[in-house]
Amino acid sequence: MLQAAKSSLQSLDIKVSKSTFGRVFRLDGSGHEKQRRGSRFLNEIRAGMTTFFTMAYIIAVNANIMAQSGGTCACTNIDDPTCMNDAAYNTCKNTIMRDYVTATAAIAGIGSIAFGFLTNLPVALAPGMGLNAYFTYQVVGVNGTGSVPYRLALTAVFMEGFIFVFLSLIGMRQWLVKVIPASIKVASGVGIGLFLTETGLSYSTGIGAITGSLDTPLSLGGCPPKYQDVNTGACLSHKMTSSTVRFLVFGVRHLLMDQMWIGIMCGGMLTSYLMAYRVKSAIIIGIAVVSIMSWPRNSSFTYFPYTAEGELRFSFFKQVVAFHPIEHILGAQDWDISASGSHFALALFTFLYVDIVDCTATLYSMARFSGVVDPETGDFPRSTLAYCSDALTISIGSLFGCSPVTAFIESGAGITEGGRTGLTAMTTGACFLISLFFAPIFASIPPWATGCTLILVGCMMMRQVTSVNWAFIGDALPAFVTIVCMPFTYSVAYGIIAGLMTYTTLNGAIWITTKLSRGRVKPPDADAAEYWTWNPDSGTAPWFIRAAQGHLWRHGRVQEMVDPDEISLASVVASKEGVMVDGRRLSRQ
Repeated sequence: MLQAAKSSLQSLDIKVSKSTFGRVFRLDGSGHEKQRRGSRFLNEIRAGMTTFFTMAYIIAVNANIMAQSGGTCACTNIDDPTCMNDAAYNTCKNTIMRDYVTATAAIAGIGSIAFGFLTNLPVALAPGMGLNAYFTYQVVGVNGTGSVPYRLALTAVFMEGFIFVFLSLIGMRQWLVKVIPASIKVASGVGIGLFLTETGLSYSTGIGAITGSLDTPLSLGGCPPKYQDVNTGACLSHKMTSSTVRFLVFGVRHLLMDQMWIGIMCGGMLTSYLMAYRVKSAIIIGIAVVSIMSWPRNSSFTYFPYTAEGELRFSFFKQVVAFHPIEHILGAQDWDISASGSHFALALFTFLYVDIVDCTATLYSMARFSGVVDPETGDFPRSTLAYCSDALTISIGSLFGCSPVTAFIESGAGITEGGRTGLTAMTTGACFLISLFFAPIFASIPPWATGCTLILVGCMMMRQVTSVNWAFIGDALPAFVTIVCMPFTYSVAYGIIAGLMTYTTLNGAIWITTKLSRGRVKPPDADAAEYWTWNPDSGTAPWFIRAAQGHLWRHGRVQEMVDPDEISLASVVASKEGVMVDGRRLSRQ
């Protein structure tokens, strides 16, 4: 019977692949000249569900963070200007949080479906972690105590999206990706893997194995919440402990452990074991097992403890099927920027420069991880449409009251599961739209259920580190700085910026020294350096570069203004050393 079912599923895969639908999405076996090797209809569906379950935490986490801003709630308490203890204001915030549950799921669903269909990339979109915290705690402030009012901050996000579209149309974002040195681009994927790992190890979005500390940047975690410092989150005692409990199931007593160990053993180890045997849906199985085990209330690792927060979660969870319409945050922009002009400009600029690096680098890294980046051009199919789509989603997201929407690095989980086409992203989006009616269920997936999944994806992305050019310090150090700064600053953007600054400073100093000495003083291993140019030798350069070279309206390749003999010599040297030339790694002679 199982064999018959398997044969039926394989037959369905083949039929879909050979249909017009399969050709549109370039499934393996469709006959399309650019079909994605290994992509199958059911694989894409499973991969999309994996991505959804991995990033479903964003429904609850984003709602919780964004609600701290107070949204459109008005604080009128003279005695308590921050309204921290104002009952009416806190009731309004609870409604705002429910609004954000709906808004987050809606924009993630719409954005992912549109992005997957238009770009055919297995990358899902949702409000970005980090950017939502910046929006809430630094721009708007807790309960609206920041420098920019909530409605005005949404206007900044809306305008940022259209500025992004403009930058994408003129080729700025594509040029930025191509001009970034090869080792830093590879290091970005590795750094994102470590960033995911740190996220999976943390308390708020992971298994809680690490936490902050007053004495050290990071400290060992794993303690129950009651033993955490209320200010720093550091474990004061009971680190990495497992207070075992007796849990009654069908009249049989079973020995189970606390949240972190449940996440490690039933999430991480079980998923890894299934992946070792190439069991399909291994990641989904791991997340589902831990989630279901964490829902009963009479255990030490329950997601619904008998506390005020636990009661609030459980009351929402009990509804099972529920749809909450957006009441307060839909279309809440304020277009009068005169009251906070300088603060508005600062918020807009900060959103813009963080997003242009963060979103662009994440999208490129996910495309590279899925294997669709052309090694010769350094570009991927429909890149302009991809950059415009995610930019437009930012503006649409602001209409839903959300902070900037970005490509989600958790898409790597679906890619690991076999996702190669836009069907993966569309499946993820469909799951988010379905979750609008089952929000109580999907908002109740505990962070320790998905933490080890993020760690496993980080492990997969670490494999790229061997492609970094470790032979020359001018390439190795910037790549290393990029890798370590992403998790330690908790920002993809800051990691890229740190790597580029290191690369520019170090290699700029080497170049100046070489020029001043007329080539007599240069590093002994300078010939092992990767080839780099500010003007990539493929595609059409952005308008500002064409204008500087005097042929604004000329398309196609732009000739480099260097001596042809120097190019020839560089190619010969590179071929001997096995380094990158024009985006291609040349083999050793």
